[in-house]
Amino acid sequence: MADAESAGDELPGGLTDEQIVDLVKRGDKGQFEILMRRYNQRLYRAARGIVRDPALAEDVMQQGYINAYFHLDQFAGRSRFATWLTRIVINEALARVRQEAARASAVATTGGEPEGCASDAADPEHQTFANEVNTLIEAAVEALPEGYRVVVMLREFEGLTTAETAACLSVATDVVKTRLSRARALLRAALRAPVGSSAASAFRFEAPRCDVVVATVNAAIRRQSI
Repeated sequence: MADAESAGDELPGGLTDEQIVDLVKRGDKGQFEILMRRYNQRLYRAARGIVRDPALAEDVMQQGYINAYFHLDQFAGRSRFATWLTRIVINEALARVRQEAARASAVATTGGEPEGCASDAADPEHQTFANEVNTLIEAAVEALPEGYRVVVMLREFEGLTTAETAACLSVATDVVKTRLSRARALLRAALRAPVGSSAASAFRFEAPRCDVVVATVNAAIRRQSI
């Protein structure tokens, strides 16, 4: 019997991730869409754990999928495909953060302000949440330090185990436990209550946005495959 780290993720009545990857490698490229729809929610939350802007998080997801698609031959099955894919998106998000930091440093040096900088206006995504609790949770989580925020996203929101989260972040399980404990303490101070069961409905990535990401990635793959 395969252990938890090597076993493929499978939906009821569906193929495992590894079986789908094998089909894509064999030329059935349309199967890749199944993986995107299977992991859009997780990857959006992972990206939002590092970059705060929803639009940038979607862009990170899309680029992560494209990177994964064109490097499927590098997936050797030593870890679960979901872990491998999440690492790619996390690395892409971290790269964006570094790029933004470099850009901000350049602006500070020159005293200029590049066109297209993000507005300080309230995040319009938050305005769509009817549930006031979700809005409070999102604000509290976004205020966490980056290292804590991504752990909360993967553990509390996506329900990954400590071992799975550690594998995605390439850190020890003790690091995940420590960061999660400290993050929970900060959240309790901010909310006066644990995140609890309400977390599952925050930072949702609904079907229309899922369709946009899938369509964008498929178009990019077609262009780059020509």
